[in-house]
This record gives sequence, structure tokens and C-alpha cells, in this order.
Amino acid sequence: MDIFKLINEYREKNINLIVVTAVKKSGSGPVEVGKKMICLPNGSSIGTVGGGAIEYYAQKKARLCLERKESLLETYVLDEGKVYPETTTLPMVCGGMVTLFYEYIGSKATIYIFGAGHVGQALVNVLKTMNFHITVIDERKEVIEKFEKADRKVNTGFVDYIEKDEIKDGDFIIVCTPSHKYDYHVINKIIEKKIKPKYLGMLCSPDKIKDYLKSTYETFGKDINLSFFYSPIGLDTGGMTPEEIAISISSEILVVLNAKEGHKHMREILDGQDCYWKD
Repeated sequence: MDIFKLINEYREKNINLIVVTAVKKSGSGPVEVGKKMICLPNGSSIGTVGGGAIEYYAQKKARLCLERKESLLETYVLDEGKVYPETTTLPMVCGGMVTLFYEYIGSKATIYIFGAGHVGQALVNVLKTMNFHITVIDERKEVIEKFEKADRKVNTGFVDYIEKDEIKDGDFIIVCTPSHKYDYHVINKIIEKKIKPKYLGMLCSPDKIKDYLKSTYETFGKDINLSFFYSPIGLDTGGMTPEEIAISISSEILVVLNAKEGHKHMREILDGQDCYWKD
């Protein structure tokens, strides 16, 4: 088993994990320095740091590190009759001491792009220079086959993809399909499934957003929470080429991700009753 290859595969899949490594040992014990164990969010583990009580404890500690999203260095006494400062005593009789390093490897912020057209491609060209994991979805096989640089390309129906429950609360979603009808279907399905993205942006004109809001209020009621919805999408930077639009959208994503204020969002060109993001 090539544990380094496995670590890389989980990183490519954008899965959080803890890598537990035995970094120091003195005296007797079942641990070899350099041994590694991968611990995953589903509670499973791969590899070993020695077995027995120390491995059981390491798995529990790794789950805690995953929850807290933190790395940790901890030393264990493998003798239940002894206590030393800044160590944890385990119910073992080996008599040695072992230091384990719990390395948290976090997932990247996840972005879903619905639509593999010119704007979608320009967006990925920009976003892949940063720390994002990007999935592109399009039902047009001939279009998505030509798409470049995305971490994942999925050739399926737009709404069909959302039905798979892959999108989680806190993810980023950009909707730029080839049809207003598909755009509406994607966003309404996200609302219907009560997904709460960090950012949901739709490429559109002011007239289109008014039409969408009218339809959405009729379907879901006026009390619907659209605070995470950004449409017209992007910051007000000017420019109408796919590349310029991509810079505008990427900038808005960074503003939302980093909780920055004081920027003018394109959705703010709307006024009065159309300010859907306000209470």
C-alpha cells in the first residue's frame, strides 16, 4: 500500500483527512517511527501507527482534530502506571514513550459551475490560480469534453446533478447555463432542497432577474431567504467579455469568502422592491 499515493488521491477528491505519523519513540512499544495512518471523516482509517490502545486512542484523537480542523503534536506514555508532565498515559504495559503528529489536511473551498460555455471556461482559468476545487456540470457532451482545467467534469443534466445531494451548505455555486430555463431550474432545485450555499450567483441582466424573482416568489413565497443569492452576478468592474466577467465574478467570490465589505456588487444596481437580499 502506497500511503502517499492514497493521501494525494483523497486530496484530489477534496476530502478532509488527518494523517497521523509516528515522529518519535523511546523505549519499548509496538510503534515504528515513520509509520502513518490516514483517518477520514466517515470514521474509517487506513494504515497503522502500531495497533492496540495507542491506535484506538489515535483514531479518536484524529476524529476530534477533523472536527476542529487543527493539527496536533502529542506524546504518549505506554505504561498505565506512570505519569509524566505534558504527556498522556495509555493503558499499555510496554513502558516506552511515543510522539504522534496529527496533520490536518483540509479540503479546498468547493465551487460548482453549471454551464461549460465561454464564461464557465474563463472562470476556471481564473479560479484555478487560487485555492479552489472546481466541478463543472453540463449536459452537452461535445461542450464539456473540450473544457479544460476543472478538477471534475460531469456530463449530466443540471438538475439531475443536484438530485445526487453532492452540494453541501457553504459551497459556492455559479449558474451560467445556455438557457434561462435551465438557470431557473438549477436555482429553484437548490432552494427546494434547502441547500444553503455560501454563494449562489446567476449570470443575467437586470430584466432577467426581475422575471426570475417574480417566478420564484410565486413558487416559494415572499419570505424566502435569498441573502446568499448574487444576481446580476459579480462586482461592478465594467467589461462584457467572458474574461472580464470572469474577473468580476471571481472578485465577488473572494469578497464573500473573506467577508469583505465596501465593494459594489452588481446586484446593487437593483432598487426598491427588487432588493431581494434585504429583510
